[in-house]
Amino acid sequence: MHIHILGICGTFMGGAATLATKLGHKVTGSDANVYPPMSTMLESQGIEIIQGYDPEQLKPAPDLVVIGNAMSRGNPCVEYVLNNNLRYTSGPQWLQDYLLHDRWVMAVAGTHGKTTTASMLAWILDDCGYQPGFLVGGVLGNFGVSARLGESMFFVVEADEYDSAFFDKRSKFVHYHPRTLIMNNLEFDHADIFDDLKAIQRQFHHLVRTVPGNGRILAPYGVKNIDETLAMGCWSELEYIGDDGHWRADKKLADGSVFDVYLDDQLVGTVDWALVGDHNVNNALMAIAAARHVGVTANLACDALAKFINTKRRLEYKGEVNSITVYDDFAHHPTAIELTLGGLRAKLPQSRILAVLEPRSNTMKLGVHKHDLAPALAAANEVFLFQPDNIPWSVQEIADQCPQPAFCSDNIDTLVANIVKSAQVGDTILVMSNGGFSGIHDKLLAALTAK
Repeated sequence: MHIHILGICGTFMGGAATLATKLGHKVTGSDANVYPPMSTMLESQGIEIIQGYDPEQLKPAPDLVVIGNAMSRGNPCVEYVLNNNLRYTSGPQWLQDYLLHDRWVMAVAGTHGKTTTASMLAWILDDCGYQPGFLVGGVLGNFGVSARLGESMFFVVEADEYDSAFFDKRSKFVHYHPRTLIMNNLEFDHADIFDDLKAIQRQFHHLVRTVPGNGRILAPYGVKNIDETLAMGCWSELEYIGDDGHWRADKKLADGSVFDVYLDDQLVGTVDWALVGDHNVNNALMAIAAARHVGVTANLACDALAKFINTKRRLEYKGEVNSITVYDDFAHHPTAIELTLGGLRAKLPQSRILAVLEPRSNTMKLGVHKHDLAPALAAANEVFLFQPDNIPWSVQEIADQCPQPAFCSDNIDTLVANIVKSAQVGDTILVMSNGGFSGIHDKLLAALTAK
């Protein structure tokens, strides 16, 4: 049938669009903001993308309209769908109805690390011959796409706690009904839809309720927010990851690029890979443990991770000019910022790190985490902050709290000029945003070249 997707360039919806084409449907879609890598990936799949929400795009009427969670009442296309009684659904519900129902779903949930951990799990299964399907919120390094149908019963999905649609305020992940569930971490985020941490825990427990008794939940050991959630009731097998859990890691190098894996205090494998940071070591343990649930031995999973290429925008190398290196990272939650900087610091202990941050997420816009950002940036030598025009508070507040030199600007070109002026031979520039950041990476490389 003809499926039209509103909000097609979101990471989830873009992946769903790819899967729909592979199922044989004609897929079109629209979005207000179209930028790579998602737009490039969609066009490579032959999917027509329309800029904006003119209702003319819904004539003649498609067989089904899949409405992204960024759409709200008042959107011209949403109003046209409702007024003309077009058939519509949410992205997560479409995924369950048309794809996941007959699969062994392996869901990866958590405030951060979902994309990376799901990518690791998909790659482990693929490298070990399982040919899984997957839908992940980013372009997977080993596959070059964010989604595929797969050739087996196994399907890896990034399980997002954000709401499903304007007409369905449950978290996306309650639709997925996983048999294997990773609960990576649980912190307060998405302040635009959740009033407090308890509201998020309630949604996570809805997810726990959907895991069958013969299913398995992987959780970090001794994490209060997750322990409280599981205490509401758990009916599935449970394995813990962490120093006092079933699975643990023993780092052979401080940056986490080599570590041994232990299961119940027995050495079961060694990971020697390109990634760094304690957060990625923990992500890897989760992926190894989840893969074991479907029959992959830990030593084979470790061997697969040696060939793992991280998802785009996860400490992604963008270029080097005059021995000054530029990296890009999706980090936007304070914990993710701190972990990413910590991993980079462990990898490059002698390098000056210039952290460049755009506070862009909905939670950031509300100022919920603004007092946590300066401490999260502590590992940087200098900090450069962008003031978006849609944030009602002054980002200068963060700069004032930073003990290291910190510069703030509402102009991208001014920000770039100050970064380039400060950058020295041997420095590392880390750009952090969950959006396109006005192409700042290319601007930096160009300006460094002209310096």
